[in-house]
Amino acid sequence: MSDEELSDTESETSNQEVILKYKAASDIVTRALAEVVKECTPGKVIVDLCNLGEKFISDQLNTIYTKGKVEKGVAFPTSISVNNTVGHFSPLAGDPAKIEEGDVVKIDLGAHIDGYISVAAHTLVATSTPTVAVTGRKADVICAAHYAAECAHRLIKPGKKNTDVTEVISKVADAFGCQAMEGVLSHQMKRFVIDGNKVIINKATLEQKVDEFEFEEHQVYAVDIVMSTGEGKSREMETRTTIYKRAVDQNYLLKMKAARYVFNEINSRFPTLPFTLRALDESRARLGITECLAHDLVHPYPVLYEKAGEFVAQFKFTVMITPSGTNRLNSHPLPYVTSDRKLEDPAINALLQTGTKRTKKNKKKQKAAATGGAATTTTTTTEGGNNTNAANATTPATTATTTQKKAEEPAKMDTKE
Repeated sequence: MSDEELSDTESETSNQEVILKYKAASDIVTRALAEVVKECTPGKVIVDLCNLGEKFISDQLNTIYTKGKVEKGVAFPTSISVNNTVGHFSPLAGDPAKIEEGDVVKIDLGAHIDGYISVAAHTLVATSTPTVAVTGRKADVICAAHYAAECAHRLIKPGKKNTDVTEVISKVADAFGCQAMEGVLSHQMKRFVIDGNKVIINKATLEQKVDEFEFEEHQVYAVDIVMSTGEGKSREMETRTTIYKRAVDQNYLLKMKAARYVFNEINSRFPTLPFTLRALDESRARLGITECLAHDLVHPYPVLYEKAGEFVAQFKFTVMITPSGTNRLNSHPLPYVTSDRKLEDPAINALLQTGTKRTKKNKKKQKAAATGGAATTTTTTTEGGNNTNAANATTPATTATTTQKKAEEPAKMDTKE
């Protein structure tokens, strides 16, 4: 099915019932992320954490929209990728991989209600001393990903283009001595479509470019920002791929019994959205998926890696462009990290101090900031139900940058003299 077949118009997000489904899915995703983050400590087995995320999502979905036939489920399997692993690591039962002290951990997951999708990803540092700030290159890459995500949130609005977002991602990466990962796309999402045709590319190159477009009201995007301390180029290794998505325009009469089992399960349970082989009978799935892949019946999500010794950070969230502003539907408090690098670009600092609500007051502030008259104003934005200061400073961020996780309040972005 094409985007158009699954979603007649983008203006469906003006429907209050649709908005409520997006918000309900986002609330579950936010809480699932929090559950996995809480358990993501040194010594934990990664596959157990993946199962925890998916079980929490499924259990919570079973408690809502119980009347009538409303499809609900995991929209993206929980994956937990550490250090130089870029993404999609979602191992099968029995895999011994564990979280180690000091690992830079990326958690990625998603849910849907009636096909309305919410996805999120978060980066943390697994440590037995969470009250001690993480510094060095781990801090640099986390700050780069966070600030780029904050900038992207503010630029995704009518009148701005996807190329504006890509440009600012590059500038923030440079400020922290990092590289935006190549090959990462932030997709528009529609009903049952997690990877719509309108995309924001994380890093444009001569070989990798996308069509330019302007953002419009009533669109929903999965904003996916991935940064690296290395070259920003990913590669596959020998790690088994376990996440796939049905290629909806392909069919083939499979010969192997195991392959027919897998294909029937996919068509019945995961006809449009990504799934993990853990959700199937693993013994048959390991064998059957091979023939499905050979005949292009599924799209793989391979496990990707940056160079060994580098660190990769990711922040992903769902946004909805409404007439009143661009609403971020999920978030999570930040890890405690301190970078000695600086955000010195006046335009980026001015952008970070703007809000995400299109009110007359904010428009005046943005205009004043552009002329230098309001560069010292702190602006609060609403993200997934939490108030988060994008730059809690009286002057633009030109000194060491700190993100700090606090137990009883949302994370605040501080600058230290």
